Amino acid sequence: MKDRLKQYFGGAWEDIANNGGVDLPLDRRSVAVLILTSVLLTFFYYYGRPVFFRSSLERDVVELLGMEKSTYRGLLSYTYWAVTSVTFRIALPMVIIWFWFKDSVGNYGFRLWEKGHGKYYLGMFLFMLPLLVGVSFMESFQDKYPFYDDAGKSVIHFGTYQVMYGIQFFALEAFFRGFLVFALFKRFGYYAVIIMTIPYCMIHFGKPIAETLGAVIAGVILGYAALKSKSWLPGALLHWSVGFTMDVLCTIHDKIR
Repeated sequence: MKDRLKQYFGGAWEDIANNGGVDLPLDRRSVAVLILTSVLLTFFYYYGRPVFFRSSLERDVVELLGMEKSTYRGLLSYTYWAVTSVTFRIALPMVIIWFWFKDSVGNYGFRLWEKGHGKYYLGMFLFMLPLLVGVSFMESFQDKYPFYDDAGKSVIHFGTYQVMYGIQFFALEAFFRGFLVFALFKRFGYYAVIIMTIPYCMIHFGKPIAETLGAVIAGVILGYAALKSKSWLPGALLHWSVGFTMDVLCTIHDKIR
C-alpha cells in the first residue's frame, strides 16, 4: 500500500508545476492568497466572532474592567469583534502585502477612490433603500437585526454598537474587495470577482436566506466596482450605510410592535 501511495502521489509536484497541462502556469502568489484566505477565515470564524468572546473571555474581561453591573457590558463582545476584524482582515493582509509580496497596499485597494465613482455608490444605496424597507417587515430580519440585543435601549448603546459594526464592515471590505480581489485580479482578471464571491457568500450562512443569496449579487457588484474605482473604501461606506439603515428600521419595528 505504501508503494502504491508513493507511486500515486509521486508525480504530484510535476503535475502542480505544469498545472495539469492547462495553459495557465502555476502562480505562487495566487495559490498563497487562496490558502491564506482559507486560514484567516477559519481563525476568524473560530476565534474572532462575538460568540467566542462570550463563551471564553467575557467573564474574565468583565471582572478585570469591573463591569459586572454595567449596562454596557454587552458591548464588549462587539468591541472584540471590531478589534479582531481589523487584526485578521486589515492588519495581517497588509503585513503580507508589505513583507511577503513586497508590494504597496495601494495596489490592493487601500487608497481613496478615483474621482467620479462616488455617485455610483450613492445610486446603489438609493436603489437598495426601498428593498431594505421592504425586508425590514419580515420577522426573520427583525429577529436578526441589530445583532446587539440592547441596541434599542438608548442612543449611546445604539451609537456605540454602530461604530463597532462599522469598523467590522470596513475590515470586511478591506479583506474581500481589497486584499482578495485585487491580489487575484493580477492573475485571473475579472474572474477574481467570481472567486472572491464564493467565500463571501459562505460567511453569510446562518443569516436569512434572502440576505445570503443577495450576498452573491452584492459580492459581484462590489467586487467589480472596487476594481473600477481602485478602492474598497466606497464599498465599505455603502455596506455600513446598508447595515445601519437595516438596524434603524428593525429597531423601529421592535419599538412599535
